[in-house]
Amino acid sequence: MMVMDAVIPAMDVRRDKAFCEQLFAALRAATSDGVGITRESYGAGESLALDMIDNAAQESGLTSERDAGGNLVVTLQGTQPDLPFLACGSHLDSVPQGGNYDGGAGVVAGLTVLAGLKRGGFVPRRTLKLFGLRGEESAWFGKAYMGSSALFGRLTPDDLASPHAVTGRPLKECMRDVGADVERIARGKPLLDSKTVAAWVELHIEQGPVLVARELPIGIVTGIRGNIRHRTVECIGEAGHSGAVPRWLRRDAVFATAELITHLDRHWRTLLERGRDLVITSGIMGTDSSEHAIARIPGNVKFSFEARSQNQETLEAFYDLFVSECASIGDERGVEFKLDRRLQSAPATMDPTWIDKLRAAARDLGLPDEPIPSGAGHDAAVFANAGIPSAMIFIRNENGSHNPHEDMKIEDFMSGVAVMRKVLAEAAL
Repeated sequence: MMVMDAVIPAMDVRRDKAFCEQLFAALRAATSDGVGITRESYGAGESLALDMIDNAAQESGLTSERDAGGNLVVTLQGTQPDLPFLACGSHLDSVPQGGNYDGGAGVVAGLTVLAGLKRGGFVPRRTLKLFGLRGEESAWFGKAYMGSSALFGRLTPDDLASPHAVTGRPLKECMRDVGADVERIARGKPLLDSKTVAAWVELHIEQGPVLVARELPIGIVTGIRGNIRHRTVECIGEAGHSGAVPRWLRRDAVFATAELITHLDRHWRTLLERGRDLVITSGIMGTDSSEHAIARIPGNVKFSFEARSQNQETLEAFYDLFVSECASIGDERGVEFKLDRRLQSAPATMDPTWIDKLRAAARDLGLPDEPIPSGAGHDAAVFANAGIPSAMIFIRNENGSHNPHEDMKIEDFMSGVAVMRKVLAEAAL
């Protein structure tokens, strides 16, 4: 009887490490903005990064193509191509002045696994595919998971009409610029049959401080928080002279907004005390700079709203509280809260069988197998909610994410790559 480990080539850690370091350095140099890196969704930086990964894949003897959503797909062909294939990958876009590893680490990891197996002469029974996904970040169009959502027919006409945060161009035009079949996507036609995918495995830096605090190089993700968002909530009051209008006659948009945020914080604390998983953020807030003044009662405030939870019921319950508080405070203070289009991403649970595979692989490699939830969103949530068994590996990362100071150590990264390689190669036999 053939021993499973005997047919999987040993990992050439030194060569793979050099390959990864070279790719990370090239990506950083090519997409640097002088502060961090900027790879705009469906823009030049993202396209350049995809081209670089594509070129590296072809140089490694792998086949590659772009799908109808503009995503890069790299393939290590199996001997039984009719079997559902194993997929891995992540995204290559970033927030403005972001870090080099957010998303990019998962794509480089997947390419390293496929290239190393190819180089070692590994011929899988089940095909392995790497996806370099476009448009995961919500910073540019307000919508997250655009490339992966397109795969499963889940981009709506409203999504495709979302304006770019800087240029105002609709998403569909930017997607068309990179070769996406926008008409097919707009009809809700899946670009990928979920039944043809056996599993999705994604490696990503942790974007919070847990692994750093616990001094662990990697973690195995158990679930991903979903979210409900409004890019813009507008509080409309009435401007006036700061010295001439008494409190009882004021319609002050700033005080009304401050009261709303205070009430939401109180509700948040109560739900946490009841054991609910929830985080709330208002990351954009301001008065109109063309008219605000120290002696003027502000008549308009705009801010963003976001709630995240691993539980959809908790999300909806808190959103109902948010809408109710908008109405109540609006009536009391004589203002109106106007909400733009509600955006949402569903929570996702990682597949228990694949969690066990990753944890077992980590233990076999002498690594910790700490389970950890993900507070940030990831493309893995889209695959999981499409019915595909999905799993994630987190890599320890100093200084958080969505900033230029991400500090993932290459040794930690290679540990995660080793775990991913082991489970994918074994599952492909």
